[in-house]
Amino acid sequence: MQELDLGTNQLMGKKFSLWDGALKQIHAQEAPHIYKVEGMYYLIIAEGGTGFTHSVTIARSESITGPYEGSKTNPILTHRHLGKDYPIVNVGHADIVETQNGEWWMVCLGSRPYGGEYRNLGRESFLVPVIWENGWPVVNPGKGIVEMEGVRPLLEEKRWQAGSACDHFDTDTLGMQWNFIRTPREEFWSLKERQGHLRLYLKPETMTEEVNPSFIGRRQQHINFAVRTKMEFHPDNEQEVVGLVLLQNQDFQYRMEIVKTEIKLIKRESGKEHLLAAHAFNNSEVYLKVETYEQNYQFYYAENAEQWKMLYENADGRILSTDVAGGFVGTYIGIFASSNGMHSKNYVDIDYFEYSGLP
Repeated sequence: MQELDLGTNQLMGKKFSLWDGALKQIHAQEAPHIYKVEGMYYLIIAEGGTGFTHSVTIARSESITGPYEGSKTNPILTHRHLGKDYPIVNVGHADIVETQNGEWWMVCLGSRPYGGEYRNLGRESFLVPVIWENGWPVVNPGKGIVEMEGVRPLLEEKRWQAGSACDHFDTDTLGMQWNFIRTPREEFWSLKERQGHLRLYLKPETMTEEVNPSFIGRRQQHINFAVRTKMEFHPDNEQEVVGLVLLQNQDFQYRMEIVKTEIKLIKRESGKEHLLAAHAFNNSEVYLKVETYEQNYQFYYAENAEQWKMLYENADGRILSTDVAGGFVGTYIGIFASSNGMHSKNYVDIDYFEYSGLP
């Protein structure tokens, strides 16, 4: 711990080492948060990394600079003792909060693996109740774990309007579900150039580089899901490509690509490209669809609405999991447009993009 001068944004004064953590045999003591509760300072950290041994531990002190005493009940939350078949794993990185009604709650991270020990959804947020006993927090008393369903906070219910599964791009701004890869330094998209469409301009950057490509995407939120979109594209040369991508990172992805004379499905694994399917295609309008059931992915295309043709079936979705691709984020699904290193003034118009969970 060190004091921060808010006027200069510079660290100043003495440095204090607060705590070495509770679990000496466990690695990655990180993510410290300090709370003051009834005159005591509580230091909550994560230990064990973001994998199976992840956990939450706590220490307390009468002084903010320590010394800190670890709880004898540490870790106060973990799932590593439940086995890898438990539906929620890798629990850790916690915060606590007291509501206006005097209840205490903990929000933490965890993962829902499926199709084996694979986490295509990355890390998600979970909520568990907390009580205090003898000056220490007890997480989900009587159970001590995070559950798929449980009680909710005793607060006034606020229902939010459900968003549409399909974005027709009828507004002047993008919805909050849309993200880019890294920070855009220029606008390569437009919702005004063509009414009711998202226009995505081609950039030289590709989906296989650590750059800011011409890409707009949204998170995978369901174990089973379907995506469909309609786009119009008039390629000028063989270098120009647009399409639908399922992305974990630049080295692990599936791309349905539309080029000048064909439609292709490319699997990129460990940085190596594998052409899974290719069909002749020269229509300017194209419909693309992906349906997934756990780790089985089905890819379709069409020239006319709802007249789907199978491009490839039973593709292995496990390459999009963090357990294969590394990291700790979930899969993204979106549209990309690239001129593969060349300058281009071309673009693709997306009529709609629909994402929905499947039973």
